[in-house]
Amino acid sequence: QVQPVESGGGLVQPGGSLRLSCALPGFTLEHYAIGWFRQAPGKEREAVSCISSSSDGNTYYVDSVRGRFTISRDNAKNTVYLEMISLKPDDTDIYYCPISLSSFSGLTARGWGSAVEYDYWGRGTQVTDSS
Repeated sequence: QVQPVESGGGLVQPGGSLRLSCALPGFTLEHYAIGWFRQAPGKEREAVSCISSSSDGNTYYVDSVRGRFTISRDNAKNTVYLEMISLKPDDTDIYYCPISLSSFSGLTARGWGSAVEYDYWGRGTQVTDSS
């Protein structure tokens, strides 16, 4: 059972901000590509963002969050973050930070936003934007 641990979710007013964290003890996360996905009840998981290994330093975002969400790493804390600002009601979802064992070049060639490209999934953290 290998499960990343997502945290930092909660209830926030429209226009507010949150910072989500992703951790996995036993893994040095800087060596892996990490995604952020979100899922609403009855819907498929939606890709949000992805960050490559620290040596590559590449990030990707879907258009709906670009400029509002920022993915980053703190290697000293072995943690990946998703900072979210200007939150909207449509951002209400469970957020996941899956880990990919693939090379980032292979991941992006096949599609970084495809959930099947990620190997380890956690339980997620709930983000609720009130309206």
